Parts: sequence; C-alpha cells; structure tokens
Amino acid sequence: MARRTTLRSSKGKKLYAVRNADGSFKDIQSYARAHAADLRKSSKAEGAAKKKAAKKKSGKKAAKKAPRRKAGKKKAGRR
Repeated sequence: MARRTTLRSSKGKKLYAVRNADGSFKDIQSYARAHAADLRKSSKAEGAAKKKAAKKKSGKKAAKKAPRRKAGKKKAGRR
C-alpha cells in the first residue's frame, strides 16, 4: 500500500494524498472515503486467518448438550 499524507482542504475537510516517486500528487481522496474503503477491504493475513479458523472449526464435531433438568416443586415457606 502506498504511503499517504494527510492534509486539509480549503473547506477544512481532512484529505489523504498519495504521492508519485517524484513527489507530485498521484491521487487525492477525502479521508472519510479512503478510511471507509480501508475498512471494507480485508488484508491477506485476515483472509488466511479466516480460512484457518474455518478449517479448524469444520474438523471438530459439536459436543452434545445435556438435556436441561426440570426444576423441582418449591416448598411453601413459613409466613
């Protein structure tokens, strides 16, 4: 991922700017849009971890739960 510089627009909005090798701006995006796009995109490490977890989960069988016991009758207390 390219390194991004943060700056502000004339209206005060926070911006992300990606620079070329020569230092000129390659891409300028609003911080809100760029951040939302980053959140939507998952990294390779996250994808590998997700696959590993799914594989591990499918290998195990679900343990049977014991049936719930019915509560006994309550004795009437003294008043």
